[in-house]
Formats: sequence, C-alpha cells, structure tokens
Amino acid sequence: MFTLTCDRAYLYAHPERELSTHEKLRYEEALARRIEGIPAQYITGHQEFWGMDLIVSPAVLIPRPETEHVIETVLQLACEPGAHARPPSYLSTVDVGTGSGCIALALAKEVPKAEIHATEISPAALEIARANAARHQLENRIRFHQTDLLHGLTPGSLDFVVSNPPYVSQSEADQVQLEVRKFEPRDAVFAGATGREVIERLIPQAHAKLKPGGWLVMEISATIVEGVKHLLEDWCDLRFINDLQGMPRVAAARKPEHTPWPV
Repeated sequence: MFTLTCDRAYLYAHPERELSTHEKLRYEEALARRIEGIPAQYITGHQEFWGMDLIVSPAVLIPRPETEHVIETVLQLACEPGAHARPPSYLSTVDVGTGSGCIALALAKEVPKAEIHATEISPAALEIARANAARHQLENRIRFHQTDLLHGLTPGSLDFVVSNPPYVSQSEADQVQLEVRKFEPRDAVFAGATGREVIERLIPQAHAKLKPGGWLVMEISATIVEGVKHLLEDWCDLRFINDLQGMPRVAAARKPEHTPWPV
C-alpha cells in the first residue's frame, strides 16, 4: 500500500499488478529502513488511531492502541452524573503533551461541541498535530498552545485534563523495545529516574486549572501505580483502568468539590 500509494481494496482487486522498476526500488528502500529498526510508522508516515489515519514523524510518539483506553475513560466519566454542571458536549478539555494530536482529535471527533485545547512544548510535534487536525477538518475545534504542560491556561477553567505523559523510568530503559529507545522521541518516553517526574509536575498544575469536580485522566504503567496513588491521595474517586492485558493503563481522579482550608 505504501509503495503503490493505494488502499487495501486496490491490492485485493488487482492481484496481477506488477511493480515497476521505480516501485521495486521504493519497496526495497522501505524494507532496508525497517531492517535498521526504524518503525514502520515512521517509514510510511502514518498510524491509525481511533479510526483516524494520522500523520506521524520521528518528532512525535507513535500512537498506541493502549492510549485509546484514555479516550474511553474520558467519554465514560463525562457521562457520569454529578461530575460536572454542564452537558458532556460542552465540556472544556485539554490534552497535555499532545504529540501527534491523537487524543485531542479523538475527543473532538467524539464530542462535537466540546471546547478542546492541546498543549505541546515541541514546535516540531505541534506542527504535526496541527497538520493532523487540518487533515481531519478539526482545526477549528482545537486550540493549540506551545507551552510546557498547563502553563498559560486559565486557572479553574477546565472540566478535564487529559494526558499521555512520559512515564518510563531510566532504570526501565533495557526493558523498552530497541526501536522505541533508538527512534522515538526520548522526552516523550522517559520521565526521569522514577518515571513520575512529569506526572509530579502535572498533578498540581491540573489541580489549579480544573474546576471543582473536574477530572484528571492520565495514561500510566503498572510500575508507577503506587507512586501515582500517593500523589493523588488528596483527590476524590481515584480509579485505575486496566488495558486488555489486565495491566493498569489509565489513572483517573476528581478534584474535590470543596478544597478544605489549611489547618
């Protein structure tokens, strides 16, 4: 499909199709790059997520199927009674560290009237996210911000803070696939010595930007569950959602409706 610039239906409909000399060369070059360990998504420049074909490059983390659990969690929480005062379609949401834009685009697709923001510190990644938004005609639905985490957003303005932050520790580097370590953006994978460094910064910022009763939803790994529990001990309705392998994949917690006065 990549070599011929066609879809799967064309391949099945034209089994007799022979490659030209140029096409053979293009195919062999793609194979050679894959043999080097370069992810197929970076070779083709595309990855599917939530039913959308997204542009990807080495500037962004490749969207994973596991991250779709984040979208599912947000959609479920948005429909729960008592979590917010407005209908789900009008909720204000931010995708922190948007990368390719996959989370923000999926939420814009599923909740047509929601106010959606997306933050990203990398200019190159933000360019990819904007291109994906335009490609899916969602550029007018998402407000992009080049900033670190939630810096610059209005305090107390958000119903949801959503993120797939870096959560792999340096000590786990040998357990990460070689092609991830070698080719995907390191700052999008590794958080630091414990794997919680970015999350430790995100949680207090999310608390400040969320409305009372607003939700923080983050992708995590099983290795940092206990640490995340400790960091969110003052929040309400803390819950962990498992992925299809039964491993904790999403953490969700609600900002208390009334923050107690300090003693």
